[in-house]
Amino acid sequence: MAPSAITTTATEEAKPRPTYKLHLGQYKEIDPYNVDRDVETGKKGGNGAKYPHYLPTWNREQKWGPLEPFQHYEHGKDADTSYPNLFPEGTKVTQLTPTIGSEISGIQLSSLSDAGKDELAHYVAKRKVVAFRNQDFADLSIPDALKYGEYFGRHHIHPTSGAPEGYPEIHLVHRGEGDKGAAQFFEARTSSVAWHSDVSYEKQPPGTTFLYILNKPETGGDTLFVDAVQAYNRLSPLFQERLHGLRATHSGIEQVNAAAARNSIKRREPVVNDHPIVRTHPATGEKALYINPQFTREILGLKREESDAILKFLYDHLAYGADFQARVKWEEGTVVIWDNRVTQHTALVDWEDGQRRHLARITPQAEVPYETPFEARR
Repeated sequence: MAPSAITTTATEEAKPRPTYKLHLGQYKEIDPYNVDRDVETGKKGGNGAKYPHYLPTWNREQKWGPLEPFQHYEHGKDADTSYPNLFPEGTKVTQLTPTIGSEISGIQLSSLSDAGKDELAHYVAKRKVVAFRNQDFADLSIPDALKYGEYFGRHHIHPTSGAPEGYPEIHLVHRGEGDKGAAQFFEARTSSVAWHSDVSYEKQPPGTTFLYILNKPETGGDTLFVDAVQAYNRLSPLFQERLHGLRATHSGIEQVNAAAARNSIKRREPVVNDHPIVRTHPATGEKALYINPQFTREILGLKREESDAILKFLYDHLAYGADFQARVKWEEGTVVIWDNRVTQHTALVDWEDGQRRHLARITPQAEVPYETPFEARR
């Protein structure tokens, strides 16, 4: 059930708006707009996409107004944390690391009851990222897939990404057959690693997020995830306390500008919002670092050098934290679900033979990020 809209109160309207001192940073992405539709539909070459109705389109006439606020309901708070509906008899669960990442087989996501979905939301928040194997999710109709995702929040519509015709709520990750455009990217960059939490610049960024495979290269194209809760926990209590109360700006300007430079679409005007650097998850109560180098720009109230120093430390802390990261390898029929509130991730562009990589993302939005008071570890 889609969440209902809420109105802004007079008190909120009276609050002074913060002044943002923006700089554009270094947002850069590998060009995703080079699509040969004859190849992708199999008219040329005979190796078309397995799910051609999921091929990306960019409708320049499609314009959307600003996203309206809504009241998010967190279903993970209703979960039975013994997970009887999520893990019936015969389900196999493999933990990838002690704190982050699980692989699950023996249960079909499409068969879950609402109680099972509540447990799914809580378990994903707890384990941060979960790969479900041998799923039929990609074979659902797009409307059925969207109906499933809608249970977890209002669908986010991306301002610039390709989407299946008529379904802008689906965010597509697509590199077509024979596309070797990454070579141009690596003329200027040494790595494709770009840690981020999806569209964190929104006022109500995503929570429980779904990504499912449609076509994959024979090897390569894995996705890395980092546990932002464990990253917070590893900090000293004194440093944790210093971070509480700090807020940082998150900007969507650079992503829209990167699309404009490729003559792509702009569904909405870009936005900038500020969020707490330490965010609390509503279902688990866990605190997580909520900054990322793709979209975060500066800490409010600090001078540029002070802000840059703290952000660089936190970015490096997350990126170098191999002992609280997990690597997900894609297999046919895989659905990966993660919680954007407590993780960051990065795709890897490490295959060079031009094989197709095609995935679809459903991105339910969640609550306005908030933090709870600092509590020193005892």
